[in-house]
Amino acid sequence: MNQEAVHQTIPESNVGMEEYYRTYKKLLFSVAYRMLGSVSDSEDILQEMFISLQTMDTEHITNMKSYLVKMVTNRCLNELKSARKQRELYIGPWLPEPQVHEIGHNPLDRLEQEETVNYAFLVLLQKLSAMERAVFVLREVLGYEYGEVAEMLQKTEHNCRKIYSRAKLKIGSGGEAPAQLTGDTEPLAQLYLRAVNTGDFKNFVSMLTNDAVLVSDGGGKKRAALKPIFGKERIQAFLEGIAAKGALQGDWRLLDINGQTGLVLIQERKPVKIISFHWYAGQQQALEVYLIVNPDKLEKLESFL
Repeated sequence: MNQEAVHQTIPESNVGMEEYYRTYKKLLFSVAYRMLGSVSDSEDILQEMFISLQTMDTEHITNMKSYLVKMVTNRCLNELKSARKQRELYIGPWLPEPQVHEIGHNPLDRLEQEETVNYAFLVLLQKLSAMERAVFVLREVLGYEYGEVAEMLQKTEHNCRKIYSRAKLKIGSGGEAPAQLTGDTEPLAQLYLRAVNTGDFKNFVSMLTNDAVLVSDGGGKKRAALKPIFGKERIQAFLEGIAAKGALQGDWRLLDINGQTGLVLIQERKPVKIISFHWYAGQQQALEVYLIVNPDKLEKLESFL
């Protein structure tokens, strides 16, 4: 996200609540989505926050944007605390809920894609604790100074610096060079489609790095690999195995998944699988393959059918 756009403010006087909502909704959603990894929960957080804001005295607030960012961040921290037990009991790997759009080619579509959180980067953020994620998003993504971050999170500035450094170490190169997480994934998606039609995944797998990882999320509600699958040969064996059982049969459609080309599988007029990729532009290969079959994370796709 463009930091200049993030820090652009509007006059705080004579601005109604509806205008605050229109002005800051996209920014606040981007904060919540990075924090929670869930489209549905992020939308709920924003709705509840603006409802509560209507009953509050806001005349004393000198910077409404920063105040709203603080509110949504702390609500997300509370949400993550309550969800921690569920995450611990989650069956198999947990993947974020993707943002899905029709693939478009007009300027407005491209603008929307530029503001979308890259899915691979969203997965990287899940390596962080809730507080590390909050500090990282406020500092790295939104560009707030350490003093501002400290005030928002009720921490000392020194503590926030330590938390930020720890978060950067956990994320690694992905945090330092998020541009490497971008790239045109449509050729890879097309190779996957051909592999599904022929049952031969050799050409598709040739576009993966040797140490690539396939992560599948069924949430205990659908059959999925309970652990990540490491190595391109094992990934090929896994995909060809489930293809032989008919698990990949149906209507595969190209969709925009968090700004990159991915695929959704439709069976009996319902979305049953999403596949997307962590494309490393530097090597022109994919580092990770994400397979989501948890129906709770596929509900919003029904609007595309």
